[in-house]
Amino acid sequence: MSRYDETRIGELLRRLPPAPDAWVRAAQELPLARLGLEDLVRRAEEDVEFRTRLVADLEAALREEGVEPDPELVEALRRRFQQ
Repeated sequence: MSRYDETRIGELLRRLPPAPDAWVRAAQELPLARLGLEDLVRRAEEDVEFRTRLVADLEAALREEGVEPDPELVEALRRRFQQ
C-alpha cells in the first residue's frame, strides 16, 4: 500500500470532478435531518409567513416550536434559509 503525503492527496482530490448538485444539497441537509428537523424545514419552505417569522428571529421561532436553539442547529438553519 502506498503512502501519500498531504500535498499528493490534495493534488489527487483536485483532479476529481465536482460533486453533483444533488449530493451537495443532501450533504447540506444532513445536519438538520440528524437533528430531526425535516418537518420544520418543510413547513418553512411551504409556508411563506412561517418562513418569514423563522428567519426574522430564528431562536424565538424555534423556542415557540419547542426546539432548543443550540448554536449548531441555529447555524445549520441559517445556512439552509440563505439559499
